[in-house]
Amino acid sequence: MMRKKRRSSVDKGEEAVTATKSKKSRSAGRQPKEAPSEETNQSVFGVFLREAGVTLKQGGTSNEIAVDQVVFQKRIQKQLKKSPRYPAIVQEFTAGLESHIEDPERFRNCLLPCVPRLSDGDSSCVSSFQESLLRMLLGIEMLQTFVVNILLEKLPEYMLDGPADGGLSIPRIIINQLKWLDRVVDSKELATKLMELVSVAPVEVQRDIITSLPEMLDDSQHNDIARELNTLLQENTQLTVPILDALSSLNLSSSLLTEVRGAVMATLAAVQLEDLPVVVKFILHAVSASDAYEVVYNLRKKLELEQCVLLPALQASQSRIKKKGSAVSASTPAAGSSQDSVTLILDGIKSAVRFQKTISEAWLKAIESVEEVEDHKVIDLLVLFILHSTNANQSRRGAERVLKIKVRTGLIQEALLQRTFRDCAQVMQGYFPSILALAQTLLRSPDPCVVPFGGHMYRHVFTAFDSYCQQEVVSSLVTHVCSGVGGEVDMALELLCGLVTEKPSEISLYAVFVKGILDYMDNLTPQQIRRLFHLLSRLAFGQQQQGSHIQDDLYIVIRKQLSSTVPKYKRIGIIGAVVIVGSMGAFRHKVKESQNGSLPPETFRQVTALLELVKSSSESSPEAAALYYDELANLILISNLDPQVQETIADSVVRDFQDDFVVDVGPEISGSFPFPACVMYNLDEKETQDNIAINLLPVLAKDIQNKGEQPSQTKKAHRRVSPLCLSPFFRLLRLCEEKRSEGCLEEIDGLLGCPVILTDMDVVEKMESLSKAEKEFLCTLLFHTINWFREIINAFCRQKETEMKMKVMTRLQNITYLQTLLERALAETPGYVPPVANFDGESTDGTMLSTSAPVNKAKKEGTGKKRKAPAKNSSESSSQLDESTEADKTQQEQPEKEKEKEIRQGVSLVSYRQFFRELDIEVLSVLQCDLISRSLLDSELNTKAVEEVVLGPAELVFLLEDMFRKLEFSLTAAPAKRSPFLKGRTDKSVGFSHLQQKSSKDIASCCVELLPALCSHLENCHNHFQTLLSENNGVVDGPATDVQEHQLMSSAYQLLLQVLNSAFSWSGFSQPGQRNLLKKALGVMAGRLKEGGAELTLEQLVKHSFEYLVNFRSTMPNLSTALCLSQLLSTVSEKGGNPAAYREQTASLAKRFLSQDIYLEHVDDVLKAVEEIAGEGIPELLNASKDESSASWPTLSRQTFLVFYKVLLAELEKAARKIPASKISDSTEAQSEKLLTWNLAVRDFHILVNLVKVHLLSSNLFLQVFDSRPVLNVCLKYGRHFLESFLKLGMPLLDNSFKRHKVP
Repeated sequence: MMRKKRRSSVDKGEEAVTATKSKKSRSAGRQPKEAPSEETNQSVFGVFLREAGVTLKQGGTSNEIAVDQVVFQKRIQKQLKKSPRYPAIVQEFTAGLESHIEDPERFRNCLLPCVPRLSDGDSSCVSSFQESLLRMLLGIEMLQTFVVNILLEKLPEYMLDGPADGGLSIPRIIINQLKWLDRVVDSKELATKLMELVSVAPVEVQRDIITSLPEMLDDSQHNDIARELNTLLQENTQLTVPILDALSSLNLSSSLLTEVRGAVMATLAAVQLEDLPVVVKFILHAVSASDAYEVVYNLRKKLELEQCVLLPALQASQSRIKKKGSAVSASTPAAGSSQDSVTLILDGIKSAVRFQKTISEAWLKAIESVEEVEDHKVIDLLVLFILHSTNANQSRRGAERVLKIKVRTGLIQEALLQRTFRDCAQVMQGYFPSILALAQTLLRSPDPCVVPFGGHMYRHVFTAFDSYCQQEVVSSLVTHVCSGVGGEVDMALELLCGLVTEKPSEISLYAVFVKGILDYMDNLTPQQIRRLFHLLSRLAFGQQQQGSHIQDDLYIVIRKQLSSTVPKYKRIGIIGAVVIVGSMGAFRHKVKESQNGSLPPETFRQVTALLELVKSSSESSPEAAALYYDELANLILISNLDPQVQETIADSVVRDFQDDFVVDVGPEISGSFPFPACVMYNLDEKETQDNIAINLLPVLAKDIQNKGEQPSQTKKAHRRVSPLCLSPFFRLLRLCEEKRSEGCLEEIDGLLGCPVILTDMDVVEKMESLSKAEKEFLCTLLFHTINWFREIINAFCRQKETEMKMKVMTRLQNITYLQTLLERALAETPGYVPPVANFDGESTDGTMLSTSAPVNKAKKEGTGKKRKAPAKNSSESSSQLDESTEADKTQQEQPEKEKEKEIRQGVSLVSYRQFFRELDIEVLSVLQCDLISRSLLDSELNTKAVEEVVLGPAELVFLLEDMFRKLEFSLTAAPAKRSPFLKGRTDKSVGFSHLQQKSSKDIASCCVELLPALCSHLENCHNHFQTLLSENNGVVDGPATDVQEHQLMSSAYQLLLQVLNSAFSWSGFSQPGQRNLLKKALGVMAGRLKEGGAELTLEQLVKHSFEYLVNFRSTMPNLSTALCLSQLLSTVSEKGGNPAAYREQTASLAKRFLSQDIYLEHVDDVLKAVEEIAGEGIPELLNASKDESSASWPTLSRQTFLVFYKVLLAELEKAARKIPASKISDSTEAQSEKLLTWNLAVRDFHILVNLVKVHLLSSNLFLQVFDSRPVLNVCLKYGRHFLESFLKLGMPLLDNSFKRHKVP
C-alpha cells in the first residue's frame, strides 16, 4: 500500500510515466515493447555502480567494492550530475535500485556490508570494513530522499517475518541503515514517516524504531518527536523502556523535559517492575538544579521498592502452595529477577548522584524533610548507603549526618532496617563496605541514642550476608572491644554475645578472632570482662561446643590470673572462672529419652575442681573472697545450674557462713574490744532468750588485729574471716536458699530479726574524745552494720507476711538512723577511707591489700573537702539536688544553725555511695506502702498502728534517692562515653552491678508498676504542704513548722518529681514497641483525674496527665522543687503530638515560679525578658536591704544573683545567634527590623556588662558580699560569644545599612 501511495505522488514528466509502465509490465507479464525500458534502467543502475567500483552479486554472495566508500560516493554523485539527462537520470537510477532489490536475496545483499575486492592485487585503497550498498547510497544527498522512501516502503513487507537464517532481522537492519547519517536532507519528513510506521508496526519493530530515533533525526526534530513519544507513552505501556531510552538521548528544551518528566512520574505506579530501572534513570536524567529537589522528592514518594520485592515473592509463595514441589525451582528466578531490578534501580540512582551533585543534595534534603516514622521507606536507607559509597566526601559526610539525625530523633528505627535487609539483602551486599563503615561510625558515636542502631546494622549484616562479610563484622566488633571506649565496648560485647546465642555455629568459625580480646583486658571494666568470658565460655563450653578448640587457652588465662598477686588480675581470674563454671555446669535438657540430662561425671569433676581453685586462690585476701561470693551469687541468680553443682555450692555456703559470722547470744560477750560489746537491733525479743546474733564487732576487732600481725605471720593454717565478706556471703546464702526452696526463705528468716553484736551508739556523742584509731574503728563498724541491713532488706523485701514486712520496715528505719550517726562520726574523722562494699569496681585496686587510708590521702582529705575525697561516682544531678537542698535550708534557718549545716554538708553521704552495698531494684516495692509523717511515730520510731506497714519521711527519701540514682544510670542517656585523657580511679558504674544485668525496658516497666504508689506519695506531699499553707497563712515554713520534717518532706517532694521526670525522659518510649508502656504510664496519672484511661488516645492521655501535674503548682516548697515540676511538665508534653500546645502554659507556670532559666527558655521575646529582669529586677535588688530580694522577682536575691546573671548572659548570647543574617537583597523594612533587634540585644549586653563594672568598683556594702571572680568569669565567657556573634552577623548588617543610606 505504501509503495503505491509513493508512486502516485511522483509525477514528473515522462520518466514517471515510463517507470509506472515498466512496473505494470512486471506485474502483468512481460511485454516486448517495455522490456528495453527495464533493461535501460537496470543498465543505468548497474553501469554506474560498476564504474564507481561496486560489483553486484547474486545469491548469498556479498556485493564487492574495489574502492573506498567515500570514493564510491563521489563517483556516483559525479556520474549523476554530469549525465546529460540530469536530473531525470536520478529517477532512472533509483528505479533501477528499486527493481534490483525486488529479489529478497539481492535486497539482503544490499543491506549487508560490502566485501573488499582484492583480485587486482592492490588493496591499499580499500579499508577492511565497508558499509552496505544502501548505506553508501544514503550518504549521497541527491539520492537520500529516494533511498529512504524505498527502504521505508520495503520495511512493512518484512515486519511480520521472523529472524532470517543466521538470526538476521531484516527490519532491524533496515532501521540501522538510517542511523548516524552525516546529514539528513529532510529530517521532518523522515520523522513523520517513522512515526507512521510506529503506529502500525508490531511491538518489536516499534521498539527498534523508537530507540533508533535519536540516531536518525536532527536536533531540530527532537522536541516535536518528544511530544509524540510522550503521547505514545500514555497510550502504550509496552513501549515504556524504548520511549524513555529515546527521550534520554534527545536534546530537549528544559520546559519540555519537565513536562515529559511529569508525565512519566504520573505513570510510575503502573510501570512494570522490569521497566522501573529505565523509568528511574530517565527521571533523574538531566535534572536542573532548580528542579532537583522537587523531582527527587516526588520520585521518592512514588517509588515503592517494598512492593517491587514483595509482589514477586508473594506470587512465588502462592505458586508453591498450588504446585508444591514443582514450583519451588520456578519461584527462584522470580525472586532473583526482582532483586536484579532493584539492583538496576539503585545503579541508576548511584549513577545520578555520582555525576550530578545537585541530585545527591536533593536526595539528602528529601530524606531530611520526612518528619514521621511511618513515612520513611526502604529506599531512604538504600540511598543513604549509595551516597556513602560514592567517592565524594561531601556526599559521604552528608549521608552520615542525615542517618545520625534520623536515628537520634527516632525517625529511622530498627524495624525499617530489618525490612531493608529482609527485602534487599542481595542488593545491599554490594554496598557492604559502606554499611560496615556506617555501623562503625554509629557505634563509635559519643551520642548514646545512635549507638544501638549501629549495633542493629552489625547484627543484620552478620545474619544476611555471606561468610566474608561475617568475618569482617566479627573483626570489626573485636576492634571496637579493644578500643577501650566504654559505650563502644559495651555495645560490641553485647552484639557478640547476641550472635553467639542466635548464630552459634556461624560465629564459632571466628572464635580465634574473639579470643584475641583476652590480650586487651587491661582496658575493660569488670562488667565488660564478665561479658567477655560469658561470650568465650559459651563458645568453648556450650552444649554444642562449636569453639572447643579455645578451651585450653581459657584455662591457661584463668590459672594465670588467679595466681597473680596483683589485685586487678586476680579479680579478672575470679570473674572469668565463675563465668566458666556457669557455662560448664549449666543444666542440660534431655536430648533423647535414653539420656538423663545430668552433668557428665568428668565435667562435674572439672567444675568442682575449678571452684576449689578459685576458693583457695581468694582465701588470703578478703576483697578477693568477697568478690568470689558476689560473682557466685550472681551466677546462682541468672544461670540455670545443674542440680549437682548448685547443691555442692549451697552446702558449703551454709556451713561456712554459720561458722564465720553466726554465734549464740549468751549473758556476756567475752573478748577484748575497742568498745564495750552489746547486742543491738534485736527484733525477736519475744522469742527465746538463746537467740543467734551476727558476730560483727568481734570479727571486726579480730580482723584489725590480724592485719597488724600479718607481716610477721609465716603460716596460713586457718582461713581469714573478715567483716568485708559478711554481706557478700549472706547474699550468696540467700540466693542459694531461694533456688533450693523456690523463693521461700523460711530456713534463714531468723537472720532478718536477729540482733547484731555492736557497741552502744551513744559513743558517737563523744567522738571528740576518741583516738584516731577508735574513730576509724567506729566508722568502719557503722559502715558494716548499714551494709548488713541493706543486704537483709535485699533478701526479705519481697516477703508477703505482714510480720516480715514490718521487720523490713524497721530495718529500713535502722539504716536511716545509723546514717545520721555515720555522718556525725565522719565529720570527726578526717582522712578516713571506708571499707570496700562493691568488689567488682576499679576503686577496689587502691584498697585491696588494706582498708586503712594512705597518709598522703589523709592530708588532702580535710573536713571541708570531704565531699570530693572518697569518690566521684555520684551523678551530677544528685549532687545538684543536694547542693540546692542545702542552699534552701541555709536560707530558711538562723545563722547559728548554718555552721552545723556546713559541717553536715562536708560529710554528706552522697560522696560515700560506693562504700554501701547495692540495693536490688525489688527493694523499691517497699514504696507501695503508705506514707506517714513523723508526728504519727512514737519516740522509738515505731508506728502506733503496728498492724499497718507504713513509710516514714526519712525512709521515703532514702528509697527515692536510690530509685532516682538507678533511673539516672539506666534510663537517662548519658553524654559521651569517651575515656578522658587522664582516666580517673573511680568507676561510675560501681554500685550498679545488679542493675546492669537488667535491660532499660525492665527498669522502665518497674517504674510504671510503681507509678500508682509514686502518685500517692506525690499527693500526700501536696496535702502536707497544703495543710501547712492553710495553717501558716500561706507560708510553707511558718514559726510552728517542724524544721526537720519540713526538710524531709521537701526533699521527698522534689525527689518524686525528679523520679517521674527521669522515667518519662526514657528515650525508649519513642520506639513503636514501647508505645503501649508509655500509654500505660500516662494512663496512671490521667486516671487520677478521669477514669477510663484505657479508651483514651495518646494525646488525650498527655492532656490529662499534664492537667494532673499542674495541680501541684500551688504547693511548691522551694525553687528547686518548682524547677523539677516545670521540667516534668515539659517532658510529659513532649510525649504527645503537639508539644507547642502546652508551651504557653508551661511558660506562664515557669514565670509564676520565677525560675529565670525556665522562663527565658519558654518566653517568646527573650531580649525583652532579659531587659525586664536586668533593667528592673536587679536595680530593685541593689536598692533593697541585705536580707531582702527584688520586689518584681522574689527569687532574685544575693544568693541567686550569680545564677540570674549567668542565665541572662547565656540566653542573650543564644538569642543573638538566632538573629537572621543580613542579605543584600533584604528590603528596607526587613533591614530595619534586624537593626532594631540588634539594638535591643546590644542594649541588654551593655546593661549586663555595666553590672560587672558596678560590681567591681562600687563600695556598696551589698555588692561587697559577692566574690567578684565568678561574676567576671561569666561575663568574659559569654561576652566573648556575644561579640563573635555580633562580628559575624551584626557588622555585615551595619555595613549594608551604611551602603544603602550613603549621604550624597
